[in-house]
Amino acid sequence: MTTETDPRWQAVITRDAAADGGFVYAVKTTGVYCRPSCPARTAKPANVTFFATGGEAAAAGYRPCLRCRPDEAPRAEREAAIIARACRLIETAETLPTLETLATALGLSPFHLHRQFKAVTGVTPKAYGMAARMRRMREELAAKETSITAAIYEAGFASNSRFYETSNEALGMTPTRYRRGGEGTAIRFAVGECSLGSILVAASSKGVCAITLGDDPDVLTRDLQDRFPKADIIGGDADFEAMVAKVVGFVEAPALGLDLPLDVRGTAFQQRVWDALRTIPAGQTVSYAAIAQRIGAPKAVRAVAQACGANAIAVAIPCHRVVRHDGALSGYRWGVARKRALLAKEGVR
Repeated sequence: MTTETDPRWQAVITRDAAADGGFVYAVKTTGVYCRPSCPARTAKPANVTFFATGGEAAAAGYRPCLRCRPDEAPRAEREAAIIARACRLIETAETLPTLETLATALGLSPFHLHRQFKAVTGVTPKAYGMAARMRRMREELAAKETSITAAIYEAGFASNSRFYETSNEALGMTPTRYRRGGEGTAIRFAVGECSLGSILVAASSKGVCAITLGDDPDVLTRDLQDRFPKADIIGGDADFEAMVAKVVGFVEAPALGLDLPLDVRGTAFQQRVWDALRTIPAGQTVSYAAIAQRIGAPKAVRAVAQACGANAIAVAIPCHRVVRHDGALSGYRWGVARKRALLAKEGVR
């Protein structure tokens, strides 16, 4: 078999990072061996020899390339490990560390850290820190013996005012009501039936906060009650049932469109993903990678998929229009069969 007919040669020509770790190639004229994704100028095939491992290439007298470093973990893994360290530093710090402090601890420049952090996680270090503090705040509020003021400071907020600037958006209510399981918060809901099974629509004073699908209306109702065990869950509202009818109409005939005020609660990254989902026209699908590109975080494909899975407002935030890069449907919070049916109604085959 010649080099040109060896399937590994195509991976070298295309610099296929997916092939890294599967083999290395050595170049006689330079005396080095490289990983398939090496960015160096492509060698002439007559000068290339393939080896299963770097050890075999070294035993044959070749040295590792200083550019692609084939004996180290792939660059993407090294970057991910660095950002994982940054996340741990942010999460364990008593106060939110500055970008300069983080960069110094990781041995990077602030500019490079900021760019790399956003590429991997989809958010800036500051936004990640805010989300981490809010998560700690929810944990502190769950501890009944801790006062709200103490919880604010334990979570890393420097003052009450800094917390209250973002608390309503992140918690969906005041911290007092959150601690009480939504006590005093009114959530209206109604359950209907459609071709996909049972459908529940719920709304706060801000807008629709849940559209869920399932086989059993009682299960859907219990799930809503579990989210806010002490909220005023109000059903049987004739006016609100008209909203459910509107949602059902959209499910059955997507061309009608659906324009509802939404009460969207999530992290900054999740909200960016959900905003991007709402721009996908009915009858079209995009890949998780394409959504990651749209929000300016091309490496955060997995995080995009997780944000789609966390979406609690079906059809209005159309996560069913996101598929794998090869067109496969992948998962769906309410079942792949429903995802397939929704797309079929929109004319996607």
